[in-house]
Amino acid sequence: MSKKSKNISKASVVDTSRSTNKKSTKPSEYWDILWILLATIATFLMTSDNGFVNWDDDKNFYENKIITTLTGDNFWQKTIELFQISNNVIGNYNPLSNWTFLVENKFFGLNEPGNSHIINLLLHLLCVYLVYRIVQRMSLSRMVVIIATLLFAVHPMRVESVVWITERKDVLFGAFYLAAILNYLKYKVDKSKLRLISIYILFLLSLLSKVQAVMLPLSLICFDYYYDKRIEIKQFLTKFPMFLFSLFFGLLAIYLLKEYGSIDSNDQFTGISRIFIGSYSLLVYLVKSILPFRLSPLYPYPSELNWVFYASIFIFPLYIFALYKSYRNKDTVYFFGLSFFLVNIFMLLQILGAGQGFIADRFTYIAYLGLFIIYAQLIQTLLDKYPKKKLVISIGMAGIMAIYAMMSFNQTKIWKDSGTLWSHVLKYYQNITLPYGNRANFYRDEGMKKEALADYNNAISLKPSAATYNSRARLYFDSGNNRDTIILALNDYNKAIEIEEDKSKIGEYYVNRGATWARLGDLDKSIEDLNMGLKLKPDQLSGYINRSIMYRSKGDYKNSLEDIKTYLKFNPNSADIWYEKGILERYFKNTQEALNNFNQAIRIDDNKAIYYYGRSQAWYDLQNIDNARKDFNMSLAKGFDKYDSNYRNLLGI
Repeated sequence: MSKKSKNISKASVVDTSRSTNKKSTKPSEYWDILWILLATIATFLMTSDNGFVNWDDDKNFYENKIITTLTGDNFWQKTIELFQISNNVIGNYNPLSNWTFLVENKFFGLNEPGNSHIINLLLHLLCVYLVYRIVQRMSLSRMVVIIATLLFAVHPMRVESVVWITERKDVLFGAFYLAAILNYLKYKVDKSKLRLISIYILFLLSLLSKVQAVMLPLSLICFDYYYDKRIEIKQFLTKFPMFLFSLFFGLLAIYLLKEYGSIDSNDQFTGISRIFIGSYSLLVYLVKSILPFRLSPLYPYPSELNWVFYASIFIFPLYIFALYKSYRNKDTVYFFGLSFFLVNIFMLLQILGAGQGFIADRFTYIAYLGLFIIYAQLIQTLLDKYPKKKLVISIGMAGIMAIYAMMSFNQTKIWKDSGTLWSHVLKYYQNITLPYGNRANFYRDEGMKKEALADYNNAISLKPSAATYNSRARLYFDSGNNRDTIILALNDYNKAIEIEEDKSKIGEYYVNRGATWARLGDLDKSIEDLNMGLKLKPDQLSGYINRSIMYRSKGDYKNSLEDIKTYLKFNPNSADIWYEKGILERYFKNTQEALNNFNQAIRIDDNKAIYYYGRSQAWYDLQNIDNARKDFNMSLAKGFDKYDSNYRNLLGI
């Protein structure tokens, strides 16, 4: 760096009192943030037309049993359940993020993904505003504030965090994280105890949204350096309580991921190999901050490490040298930016290893802020050094921003549904099973049986797994119009049970095989498998329904009713099952209970004619003929025509 540019960097930073004191906002600054927010909306607004994807959206939201069993009067009970550590989702404890899904279900229901996307966008807009305020308080030039904020807003590496519904945790944790930083900058001036309390509250909310927030105390120390121009032990000591919070949530995250099996889930690379994976990941993140090419929702581990991974190890000493050089030369902006990025990305370099990929665009959501400030400062340095080329540099920068925004706009289309998502992954990675299996599940659910079968076969040919056999079996089962196809389903369930080691998953496969035996007419084997499945996985709801049907087919109405009752303990929101319970209660002459069950079915869904017919019969049993007639007529009005003509005559209709 030249002496002239070095002085420019230093001159852009002022003392703490100047940089953090509240000052009047110029009208131009309102326009700056307004057009940045409008540009962000234009980039991401079309995501409101996107749907769910079958990559954790199901587990976190629309198939999360705590969320799906929400009723009108158990909201707070479900809230408490979500915050219980034992109810983590696939090894991740993000209760506050999932609580927002509970709130969505309460107000909008489970089938409105457009609302979920809009909420994600609103949270991202909040983060953009907070970034603008933070960089503004760093007393950098107006140009630096605009460029850094705009990069944070529309860079293509933002897309995954904003568009993926599951990554509500990214934009939510980010909002609390950035708000905590902004409050900390204000606290450095006013030393208000209330503000200090607010920082800890925001920190806790961020931790409850995503464990990535554990790095906040180190991020605050980066700002301490920026303003104080030195690193002191007291900066660490004053944040000691924060470090305790971080330690607790960090250890909890490691424990839960180990319990779920995510950490070291890829045992192909261990020991020193993971150091090279970490160095390669860091290099990729640095490169993609400037050249966001070949973006993919999934970056799977390679089959083996090639020379690029080994060569990338030099990024560590180079990065350390850059830190040392900027610190020694008192290039405050650059040392801050490099430190902030490293602090927020280091724990995500997959040196421990977790999950099926080792790089993720979403990991950069907060971390890139450090690099974006550096890039913005470099542009300002160029403008100051070459004032006669200001127009050319400005046009070039505007062009880069437009390209980034357009890339992000196009990238959002990839997340339209599971089909587009996994098809995009398969453009780059054809030798892994996950995208084939998940796209096959999407095709199966959309009724595209031929395409689904081809993808299942591809997945199994690459790497046979119990999950894929189970999924292909379900395809055969759902499309089985003859015995031969059902036998194919049975064979696949046999293979899934044979090779699976996870007891809860084996339980699911037994339940599925039990249903298959029923289709083949062997009720005894069906019940035997259902018993085993429910023993291994007691919350497998379809098992209770299927076994209830089997018991009823064998004339065992008592056990059939018990299974219905158990099902309703897990899911009290099923109108059909309340109706079925009403039928069985009426069989046992529990007429008032039957009436209550039909009432509950109608409360949940008042459009099904058969519910009114069932309640009509319950009213008749209670000798309330007027209500029996009303409900019978209501069933007719709703199109019911499978009534008993003798019963109609009894009602005198």
